Amino acid sequence: MNPIARRALHSCKVPKDLSAVTYRDAAGERPGAVGVDTRTVDTIWKSVEALYRTGVHPGIQLSVRHRGEQILHRAIGHASGNGPHEPAGTPKVAMTTNTPVCYFSASKAVTALLMHMLVEQGLVNLMDPVCYYCPEFAKNGKRTITVHQILSHRGGIPAIPRETPIDVLWNRDEIWRLLCESRAIEVDGSRVAYHAITGGYVLQRVLEKVTGDSIENYLDKHLRQPMGMTWFTYGIQPENLHELATNYATGPTPRFPVSWIVNRALGGDISTVEYVTNDPRFQEAVIPAGNLCGTAEEMGRFFQMMLNGGVWNGKRICSEITIRRAIQQFGSLQIDRTMMIPMRFSAGMMLGGNPVGLWGQKSRYAFGHVGLINKLCWADAARDISVSLLNTGFPIVGHHIPALGKFVYTIARQFPLRPENERPVVVV
Repeated sequence: MNPIARRALHSCKVPKDLSAVTYRDAAGERPGAVGVDTRTVDTIWKSVEALYRTGVHPGIQLSVRHRGEQILHRAIGHASGNGPHEPAGTPKVAMTTNTPVCYFSASKAVTALLMHMLVEQGLVNLMDPVCYYCPEFAKNGKRTITVHQILSHRGGIPAIPRETPIDVLWNRDEIWRLLCESRAIEVDGSRVAYHAITGGYVLQRVLEKVTGDSIENYLDKHLRQPMGMTWFTYGIQPENLHELATNYATGPTPRFPVSWIVNRALGGDISTVEYVTNDPRFQEAVIPAGNLCGTAEEMGRFFQMMLNGGVWNGKRICSEITIRRAIQQFGSLQIDRTMMIPMRFSAGMMLGGNPVGLWGQKSRYAFGHVGLINKLCWADAARDISVSLLNTGFPIVGHHIPALGKFVYTIARQFPLRPENERPVVVV
């Protein structure tokens, strides 16, 4: 891509020789163990290279598992130093498979499972009103909004109040006060309106009220430590900030009506989102709907555990029925009133569909979550795969879309649907 086009598209520099910026965890790839041909691995990786060549993602990580075995574990590009507007001579830090990346909204899938685990432990009933656990939430007509409605994006509080200062996002008490004082756009749960960040704070309050502990400690005790994660924390410790991948606003600047939708969903324009997500205060905070940090392998590990019915490496993390409840569809396919696209949700997950859905063609049995539009993390029970594609750019619209779509299409095509009697136990 020539320099003029690169500036116009807010893209990073892409070397001709991609091997120079590719990192492969050779020991972590075992396709032969589950009978996957190397041509399948090469085909998938070529689709990732095509996405990288668009220049909208300075760094990319990928983890793919099939039948429980990791068959592809690689990274390409840079964790920092190769953004579209960074001056020449900026030190470049290579992206590796061990680099922590912010999952953004893919965090919601993890937070949602924590809530379902509370149900398993007898601490919460998702059909209870939020105010049963947190009475102050009942203000301004919100007394009937249930925990389940919050999880399934039907809680009627999709956005924080306009003109809210950015630094409120990492002020637990102030953001909670604003949500309690807010008035819901509706309370009957009949319409889907994606809760980009608000729902996580509500779920956090409920969890902390019934456990008497912080959500970060609960995550650590019930998921992170039992599953042997290195990162996988809300935010990141100050001493590790230098290891976290940098986020970049890339691609053409969104124009109306896309810019209007972005502001509705994210509470600001894309440049503001870039600034906020690279702010150490955001990176060190606990934001349950949007700042869990970890690697592609760790998120892939999480979804593989779900695909296993709640088991990881022979260890029971949660019950099979907890997984089934977490991925059970709630309501029909609807136009989401925040994102203005058709969506199919469970109480915490974005679901696939037939003949085509978010997770590719014939993805009726797939469940997962998107992070800031471009990070794709999911599992597909019909194909027995778990996939985690992380990246450091967040283009909204642009020339990368065909390559991103081709990646999802390639994954679905390389792993044909298995007979019903050979699929993992979980179903959507």
